[in-house]
This record gives sequence, C-alpha cells and structure tokens, in this order.
Amino acid sequence: MNRIATAASEEPSYLGGEHSIKSWLLTKDHKRIAVLYLISVTLFFIVGGIAALLVRLELLTPAGDLLTADGYNRAFTVHGIVMIFFFLIPGIPAVLGNFLIPLMIGARDLAFPRINLLSWYLYIVGGLIAVVTILLGGVDTGWTFYTPYSSVYANGAVVLTGLAAFVAGFSSILTGLNFIVTIHKMRAPGMTWFRLPLFVWAHYATSLIQMLATPVVALAILLVVIERAFGFGIFDPAVGGDPVLFQHLFWFYSHPAVYIMLLPGMGVMSELMAAFSRRRVFGYHIIAFSSLAIAALGFLVWGHHMFVSSQSPYAGLVFSILTMMVAAPSAIKVFNWTATLHKAEVRFDAPMLYALGFLGLFLIGGLTGVMLGTLGLDVHVHDTYFVVAHFHYVMVGAVVMAFLGGLHFWWPKMFGRMYPQLPARISAVLIFIGFNATFFPQFVVGYLGMPRRYWEYVPEFQIYHVMSTMGSFVLGVGYLLPLIYLLWSLRYGEKASENPWDAVGVEWLTPSPPTSHNFHETPTVVWEAYEHEMFPGSEVASGRPAAVPSHSRLAEAD
Repeated sequence: MNRIATAASEEPSYLGGEHSIKSWLLTKDHKRIAVLYLISVTLFFIVGGIAALLVRLELLTPAGDLLTADGYNRAFTVHGIVMIFFFLIPGIPAVLGNFLIPLMIGARDLAFPRINLLSWYLYIVGGLIAVVTILLGGVDTGWTFYTPYSSVYANGAVVLTGLAAFVAGFSSILTGLNFIVTIHKMRAPGMTWFRLPLFVWAHYATSLIQMLATPVVALAILLVVIERAFGFGIFDPAVGGDPVLFQHLFWFYSHPAVYIMLLPGMGVMSELMAAFSRRRVFGYHIIAFSSLAIAALGFLVWGHHMFVSSQSPYAGLVFSILTMMVAAPSAIKVFNWTATLHKAEVRFDAPMLYALGFLGLFLIGGLTGVMLGTLGLDVHVHDTYFVVAHFHYVMVGAVVMAFLGGLHFWWPKMFGRMYPQLPARISAVLIFIGFNATFFPQFVVGYLGMPRRYWEYVPEFQIYHVMSTMGSFVLGVGYLLPLIYLLWSLRYGEKASENPWDAVGVEWLTPSPPTSHNFHETPTVVWEAYEHEMFPGSEVASGRPAAVPSHSRLAEAD
C-alpha cells in the first residue's frame, strides 16, 4: 500500500512534466488532447459568437443599414457553420468525453491514442480551412448548403467550406470509433455494462451516430463539389438533377447530428442530477436504453425537415408519427431526472444551476419540436423565426448549458483548482435569462410570419428584434464571465481535493488533476452505478474498503 501511495505522490499530473509546445502537439494522453480541444472549441465559439452579434445588430432596425444584403448572408452562414461543425458537434464529446471516458471506466487511455491525436489534427485542419474561407470573403449558402444554389450559382468558396466540413467529419468519425472500441474492450474488472455511468452510455449512443451518419453528409458534400467542378447533373434540375435528393442526404445526417450534439449533454445531466441530489438516478436502465432508442429513431425522422418539399403527404404523415415517437425517450429522461430530484436535498452549486437551466430550455425546445413535427403547423411556420427559436433552444440553450455545467463540474478534476462560486452562479442565471430574452420573442415573431434569413423586415416586427438583440447582450455577458473566472482559477483558485462535490464514479478516486496514466493499478469496481452508500469515495459510504486505489487516502492510512 505504501508503494502505491509513494508512486502516486512522485508521478506528476498530466499537466506536469514537459511543458514544451512540441510535447503538447505530439501528446497521446487523452487528457491533454481534451485540453487542446477545449482551447480550440472555445476559439471557434468566439468566432461564431461574433458573427451572431453582427446578425443581431443588423436586425435591430427594419432597414438593412449595418451590413449589405450579401454581407448579412455571409454573416449568418459563418455563424451557422462555425457553431455547428466546429463547436456544437465536437464540443462535449471531444472535450469532456475525451477527458472522462477512460477515467470513468478505469482505463489508462483511449483504445487508439494516436488516432485520438489525429482526430484533433483533422479538426484543426478543417477549422483552418473554414477560417481561410471567412478571410477570403466567406460563403452565403447558409449552413445547409442547399442545392442547386450551392452546387451551381454560389461563389467558389462553397468548395473550400465544404472541404472544411468534410475534413471535420472524419475527425468526428475517428472520435466515435475510438469511444466505441474503448467502451467495449477497456472497461475495468467489475465495470459491467449496467455499472457504466450514464455519461458513458450517452457517448456510446452518440458514437454510433457519428460512425453511421457522418459518411452520408460527407458523400453529399462531395457530390456538391463534383457537380461544381464537372457540371454533372446530380442536383441541378437544369441538367436533369434533383435538388431534393441533396435534402434527403443532408437531413439523413443532420437530424441524427442533432443528437450528436444533444445526447452527450443528456449524459452530463445524469451525472449532475446524481451528484447534487445525492441520489441514485431514477430509472437508470430506462435512461441508458433511451439513449440507444434516441440514436436509432433519430435515423428515421429526417423527412420532417421536408414537409413543404416534393415528398408525398403520405411520407409526411409517416415522418410526423415517427417524430412524435422520437420525442418519447427524450421525455423519459426529463421525467426520470425530475423524479431523481423529487424530495432530495439538492445543492445549488453552479453546475446544478446549469443543469436546471438545461431542463427549462430543453423542455421548451422539445415541446416546440413536437409542434414542428405536426404537418399543419409546420407548413405555417416553416422557414420562419419560429424554427430559428426552436433550433436554438435545443442546440444552443440546452447543449451549451450542458457543456458549461459539465465543465464547471469536472473543472476541479481537470485542472486541480476550484473557481469562485458566486460569479459562477451569476453566469448561470444570466445565461438563462439572456437566452430566453433573446430567443423567446422569436417564437412570437415567427408565428406572426417573419421569415428567417431576411435582411430587411416590416416595421411592426421591430419590437421583437429589439428584445432579441438586447437579450443577446445579456447572454454575451453570461458567456464571457466563465471565460474570465475559469482562467483566473488556474492561477489563483483554491486547490481541489480528489472529490470536491462528494460525487460518485471512478474518476473521483484519482488525484486532481489525474496523473499521466490515470491509474497505477487496474481498479476493480464492486458497487453499482450512483450507489452513494457503497461508493468508497463518498462521505456517506458504509465503511467498506475502497475497491479503487485512492491515492491520498492510501497515504493517510499508512
């Protein structure tokens, strides 16, 4: 026992050791790669946020008096492409998933460390191509690249932008492959499938989508490039192509992609609900299987984006019914999280405030999604700001809340420092208020008939856009605060203990921050998931010996 404690105290954390740029750029440590992703997605979030600010400032007045019409199209395209392909899709899996999955299952690293590093490089290459495209003037197709405009008429930057998304897609595929193999083959002894944290279940389901759906959008983008380069009649109706074919290919990926963004956030929610209610997650097995159900059903509902296209009303009816079905496993999660909190002594630390914010925003986004799955209503509000509001409530409101909640929860584990609670709580509240002030008025103006992507609009809609723009400033302050106090905490924050939240999970039995190889001895898991009374790291544990070596406690025992 003394040998283990001594080895743990002598080995530096993954943040220690060699600090050269080369050592970081060539690292195969999943934790360092997660930090590289964290820096990268933060930079892209800032770029996408600046583009969003330009859009909101332009819409402050009915007349187009800040940007030209073409400049406005390019601004919302940059915002959509950067936020979706370079922040929302890679955000939680690449940062939190990369860092935590090996720790949570008792592994020393991911199954393919070199491929993990390659996936980050592919992401960076794709991002740099996107940045070059922006510097060259950008593209004006919107993030959906709808044909035949993108394949025939738009400027040449479509090829570069498509290449950026194409390369980033391979990064997503490799990450999903790595997670699947790691979860299957590298679980610690005793870590059965139904002892896995729900965070891992969510990433497993997400990885299946990444592996199966991403090649389809890669093919669609490649066909757009081929049509532009060689004039083949793939999507252009003038030469015998079918533009609706692109919509089928694009949405077959892009609706499952919604769950690539959302499912990992749901996994974060399960961890936060268990930790701050001090309860086992209600209906663990049902939540685990609901993640797989969402992944499977997500492949069957792409047609609800095409109710006003040329598809038959019978196909529309089927897709409408399937849309209602895919809402069921999501609703199960919400009900089970609520049941977990029922009569619990909840701690309202900053991560929990973000979790509650997620619940509120996801509830609104989910209910309006069911509304949009109804044919009659969708025909009325299709391509209006109602759709914009729904999309942002789910993709930005819920997903970013989950990302920030998870980041605040595991920040002490990642960097070994605590952050100040007061500004963290304030930021969570500001983001919730600012987000609703920004996007709820868009439900109203969309229902009244305001089309999305319009540069100018009739004056009677101005009040709603003024409310949205003012709310976006509050939202921006809420997003800026964590950047300030989290960076501050790296130098001045109080040193974190192994388990500052008194949470459960193998990752909380490693030092903060963890050592390079995570574990000196292969851990053995003998407790059920979220079983506080049996977990050796919990203050309410029953006194049983720790099944996983806890370095500081071993040292104290000696």
